[in-house]
Amino acid sequence: MTQRKLPRRAFLAALPALALSTRTGLAQEPTPQPAPARRNISSFSKQDWRDHFDELGVATIVADTTSRALHFWGGDGADYRVYPTSVPMSEDLTKRGYTKIVRKRVGPDWTPTSSMVERNPDLKYMPPGPENPLGTHAMYLDWPAYLIHGTHDTRKIGRRSSDGCIGLYNPSIEELFAISPVGTQVRII
Repeated sequence: MTQRKLPRRAFLAALPALALSTRTGLAQEPTPQPAPARRNISSFSKQDWRDHFDELGVATIVADTTSRALHFWGGDGADYRVYPTSVPMSEDLTKRGYTKIVRKRVGPDWTPTSSMVERNPDLKYMPPGPENPLGTHAMYLDWPAYLIHGTHDTRKIGRRSSDGCIGLYNPSIEELFAISPVGTQVRII
């Protein structure tokens, strides 16, 4: 019997069918499917401001701690933006509900709260700069010690990594800061 050699292209084209026919003859357990991704953009879920507020006001923000995304709508409803965020590292540090932006600051300084110092006694006041955990811009909410701010540590975005605040990449907070006036309504969900 003569052996016939398949051309390389024909052999490569036949591989998937060969592999499939070989596998179908064997009894196999179903391949488990991986759990859906729960980090960054892969878990973003679209929000609609009407699900949270009666009107847009000067602007509206919904910070979704589950999908780790901040949703922004301008006052006219035409401007909708989504930003990846860091969120509080535990449920007891997560505050949910309605608030608003009451103050904004470029180059914020940072003073750890007493509960932060209790967890980590080495924490000290930090002036503005590259080591400051608030990044380049901060928007203060009417809840004490709760902010939407930037971060120099980009590894935190998309993770449960903050001590209670909502953190954004510095270029993102700079953009959001420019379009979110004082009085912007905020909901943390």
